[in-house]
Amino acid sequence: MTELNRRNLVKLIAMLGVGGQTLLKSGSLQAAIAEAKHYASIGEPWPEMTYTTLGRTGYRASRLVFGCGAALSRARADELLETAFAAGINVFDVGGRRYYDDAEMNLAPFLKQHRDSVFLISKSGLYVDIEENAIATAAQCREAAATWSQALDLSLSELGVDHVDAYYMMASHNPSLVGCEEMHLAFERAREAGKVKHFGVSTHQNAQRVLEKAIEVGYIDLAMVAMTPAGFYDWNNKSIQEGTASMRDLKPLFDRARAAGIGLVGMKAGRYIAGRRFLGWGNPDAFDGFYSAEFLRSALNPFQRSYAYVVNHGMDVVNADMQTLNHLRENFVAVATSRSYFSNVA
Repeated sequence: MTELNRRNLVKLIAMLGVGGQTLLKSGSLQAAIAEAKHYASIGEPWPEMTYTTLGRTGYRASRLVFGCGAALSRARADELLETAFAAGINVFDVGGRRYYDDAEMNLAPFLKQHRDSVFLISKSGLYVDIEENAIATAAQCREAAATWSQALDLSLSELGVDHVDAYYMMASHNPSLVGCEEMHLAFERAREAGKVKHFGVSTHQNAQRVLEKAIEVGYIDLAMVAMTPAGFYDWNNKSIQEGTASMRDLKPLFDRARAAGIGLVGMKAGRYIAGRRFLGWGNPDAFDGFYSAEFLRSALNPFQRSYAYVVNHGMDVVNADMQTLNHLRENFVAVATSRSYFSNVA
């Protein structure tokens, strides 16, 4: 046997071994084939995912959350979902039709196979016309609660499930609406009906005030915030929020949220360094000033560094929108290995 043939045989055996492990874990032949193919292209298996308890939910969550919205808005991506699940991701986040088109319907076939093995999150905007820090009227609170309740029912239908583990008030920028008693009552009615277990909020702007309100009211279980190493990300401006403290300086806020039982989910961790088309794309070194020299010398690329940093400086888990196998693997490696870079961070 020539040396070339010997190497090919070893590679084939390794591929079969990795694919076989994936098949045993997920029961999905698609995921097993995808993993074997990917192994052949990169030459090494995936690291082990790490887990943490997600606030008062008590759920032992993978520290990487699969954000399904954009990935599934136009078509199914079963192979990608199965590969993520087989690798150890057990939290899947999606959103309603008004923002994510067919994403919930396209997630339904995966859930039919794995619903009891994953923590399922969906969400809807409140769609109330109100300024960031205005005080919501009683009518606005009723409108928000009705919109959220109707959206939850539609989400359950499109997902093909009888309940979700958490349902968020999506893109919530007004603390007064977040704290409305009508919203709390709407959640309690849905919980008592068995439609949802946990109440959450997500926000892309005015995040500090929204998170402080979530701490204050005491009944919000999960908060997903647009978070970068430099501080809060403002989705409207596609930039770092003006005047934000860095993640290190926000630690007391995160500690208070965690003490209040809130599980913290980061999102948009690498969005700012992706840049914008009319600016020529890319700000890859934007966060370098927040990193140690040792971390900068790591094998991680700029996007991986942002995810690894965020999930070790205040966020319990980090949500990533992953639309390709390579993107999934990149984020998976960053999060799964991140603690080795930040062993001294509390």
